[in-house]
Amino acid sequence: MNNLTKGLYIVSTPIGNLEDITFRSLDTLKKSDYILCEDTRVSKKLLSKYNIDVPLISFHSYNEHKTVQKHIDQILNGKRISLISDAGTPSISDPGFLIVRESINNDIEINCLPGPTALIPAIVNSGLSSDRFVFEGFLPAKKGRNKRLNNLLNENRSIIIYESPKKILKLLNELINLFGEQRKASISREISKIYQENIRGTLKELLEKFDNKNIKGEFVIVIDGKKN
Repeated sequence: MNNLTKGLYIVSTPIGNLEDITFRSLDTLKKSDYILCEDTRVSKKLLSKYNIDVPLISFHSYNEHKTVQKHIDQILNGKRISLISDAGTPSISDPGFLIVRESINNDIEINCLPGPTALIPAIVNSGLSSDRFVFEGFLPAKKGRNKRLNNLLNENRSIIIYESPKKILKLLNELINLFGEQRKASISREISKIYQENIRGTLKELLEKFDNKNIKGEFVIVIDGKKN
């Protein structure tokens, strides 16, 4: 494969199965001067599997504003830096936007390698319309949450939302209050992992499925759009 030139490389990492990574992504990581990641402990597992011996540096929502300029300066001085997240594509409900924006402002070349992200398999698996959709990511925990939800009331495209296991029941109840019990939806849980699960039905049926159960895993919920 080609040698890397100086710049920022956005590399998607597996969302479950560690084999879901491209040859080009692995080659890019191996040839990087260092790799920015959310949690070095998580990323080290991926690098160890593929015998990649490149320094990992923490870069997450708590330190990115303080450290971004340092990394920009390193690239300007000739470094090849890769950015990864714990799982999926950086900047999609994960850190990444800030360093991409600052790279653009400094005329730094950005290479975004295509790869895994949870929203695409979730909507394809849902059986709901996938030609047009809106991605909401994680909703705010408190402030602004109701406004974000209410803005979706008349949305006629399929809606994709990420949610944690602790809040999935709350979200389902909120969606029932907003759209009604019979709105069609789909939940994808633990995508590409051993206990992967795709459940389809009405919002009421999905709530009944998970109510009073020990809920684990990361959730992607797809809601059918409003029908005219």
